[in-house]
Amino acid sequence: MAESPSFLGVRRSRRSVLRSTGLVAAGATLASLGACASEEDPGPGGPAANPGGAPAETFTEPSEKLSGDLKVLLWSHFVPSHDTWFDKFVQDWAAKVGVKATVDHIDQAQIPTRIAAEIQAGQGHDVIQFIAPLSQFEPSVLDMKDITEEAVKRWGDQLDVCRKSTFNPTTGKFFAYSPGWVPDPGNFRASLWGPAGFAKGPATWDELLQGGAEIKKSKGVQMGLGMSQEIDSNMVLRALMWSYGASIQDANERVVINSDQTVAAVEYMSRLFKETMTNEVFSWNAASNNQGLVAGKLSYAVNSISAYRTAQGTAPQVAEDILFVPALRGTQGALAAQHVMYNWIVPKHAKNPAAAKEFLLHYTANYAAATYASKLYDFCAWDKLTPQRDGWLASDPFGSKPADKLAFLRDATKWTTNIGHPGPSNTAEGEVFNTFIIPNMFARAARGEVSARQAVLDAEAQINPVFSKWRSQGLVGGGS
Repeated sequence: MAESPSFLGVRRSRRSVLRSTGLVAAGATLASLGACASEEDPGPGGPAANPGGAPAETFTEPSEKLSGDLKVLLWSHFVPSHDTWFDKFVQDWAAKVGVKATVDHIDQAQIPTRIAAEIQAGQGHDVIQFIAPLSQFEPSVLDMKDITEEAVKRWGDQLDVCRKSTFNPTTGKFFAYSPGWVPDPGNFRASLWGPAGFAKGPATWDELLQGGAEIKKSKGVQMGLGMSQEIDSNMVLRALMWSYGASIQDANERVVINSDQTVAAVEYMSRLFKETMTNEVFSWNAASNNQGLVAGKLSYAVNSISAYRTAQGTAPQVAEDILFVPALRGTQGALAAQHVMYNWIVPKHAKNPAAAKEFLLHYTANYAAATYASKLYDFCAWDKLTPQRDGWLASDPFGSKPADKLAFLRDATKWTTNIGHPGPSNTAEGEVFNTFIIPNMFARAARGEVSARQAVLDAEAQINPVFSKWRSQGLVGGGS
């Protein structure tokens, strides 16, 4: 299909000054806490599939002549086979369109800091990917409305969780573009949970406590839910809050964290820690739960399928013992955050935004190849672009035993929601996420430093100024 010439009408602004020093501080905090942490230890990533099973790739001529350099920055994927595919994919496209492309991969924990530094310097990469919403950088990036609307025009409605993770309804701006995401199920060891009375794994947070406590008591094997300053802790603790009916903000972007529901969630997590875990979860880095699960030292973790893929290659017996459950039910429902929410941004200082956006459309059009190269890790924001996905999940081409072990992920959108739920992924939520206020809140109570209610009050005292700051700049809705 020919592309619309008008969608790439972008302004190449050199303005790159952050509107808040809090952005740089947030990035620096993330760097100092997680610069050495890689979320996964992929190993060989499990068995290779038949090369002939990879989807054919397509190419559409850009709507305008492209030239110059295109500098791409993204994470080192948790499933290494994806990066092998991606790097060649970029170079093949660049050669066809007359662009010289450079691709840099770095640890995911370093990316927000790198973004902040490049924005301050007013130079750097043309297009950058992160694995969680980058709403806190909205003032310093181009509006991705044009590319999102073009994608919708070509392929229909975007998956709601991806749209909500890139769009600010207060400003009407798409601070990022999301072509895909990754679910965040529970991973459990069947050989441990069966004797504890839960052959199919826990279905509720109460069952998680009951079964996890029995396993730790009888087998000496702990669970792996972090309360640390890293991305997995951020995700799982929000899932617990939502399942208890708690949240940071409401649908109107008003801070509502100080509630009985939040206190109940914090009290629950304190008990879960005491009965099923050890102090190391307070210094968890983003690799810890994966490494522990693959090593057979954890009974349960909340994560994507990448640790399982690693175990297929390094510890096949462990891999066969790993099963999955969807989001656990709490007192008010069952919700999980996405494990990964791909956010692609084009900074205002980008020298080649036209090529950046054309590449992202080409990448999206070939998302079936990305899903396959990631061994079914990456899911597309447009289901019609990966018609093979459900068949792959039902009969895993990468050697799952049983072959349909991953079939439950076909319904993952039913129990997945966006960071910021029940509101949008706004700039305030982005800063709260990247300064780890929520993991700190849970950890302080679990360690016994303060009561659950005091931990919530202290978190509220940190969160309110963040919302007020961004609201004063017209970037967050609601009221105080």
